[in-house]
Amino acid sequence: MVGRCICDDEVCCEASKQEILRRYYESLRRLLIGVCTDNEVYKIEMLMNQAGVTVHDRPVVDAALAKAEATGGPAAALELPDGRIVTGKTTHLLGASAALLLNALKALAGIDHKRKVISPEAIEPIQKLKVKYLGSRNPRLHTDEVLIALSVSAATDKNAQLALDQLPNLKGCQAHTSVMVSSVDITQFKKLSIQATFEAKYEKKPAFAEESGE
Repeated sequence: MVGRCICDDEVCCEASKQEILRRYYESLRRLLIGVCTDNEVYKIEMLMNQAGVTVHDRPVVDAALAKAEATGGPAAALELPDGRIVTGKTTHLLGASAALLLNALKALAGIDHKRKVISPEAIEPIQKLKVKYLGSRNPRLHTDEVLIALSVSAATDKNAQLALDQLPNLKGCQAHTSVMVSSVDITQFKKLSIQATFEAKYEKKPAFAEESGE
């Protein structure tokens, strides 16, 4: 009966392969934090072999790793509904996931990549709050914080509002990061219904870009 409900076998097969890859990366993440054994990862690797898929069948993986290699720091990639892939890198203002989210929203809104929708002056007070008063060692904004900053900017900047209006269009998008991200970013990806995967390795040291762009 389930088989009779499938109207496009090719689409269903591709979706199944992507789900296998997402579960593979999730198992690697679980192994990294010590909540599963090598056996769990091994079983999914066997399933990948049987399905004939590799991590390279997930376009955002290669895009994120290429961006990380080119910039020398953590990076992320997201595939938009129309197939375009946008990337984000770590800067001294934003984490890679936050930069990715902002760049994706600008791309969906048709806003030039170089145009700022959040001014550095709006970000710096949040960084000061995090470091000086809340004791954080990482001044860069996470995804939830960059959305708050974008919301504040939207009150006076029409481009910021245009970008903010694109949030529902991120639902179902695929994303990948070159390193493990914080639990805050993982939660935010889930809230936005972005199907994200993460390389199972920690960032070795803070990597701040010299320029202040997104």
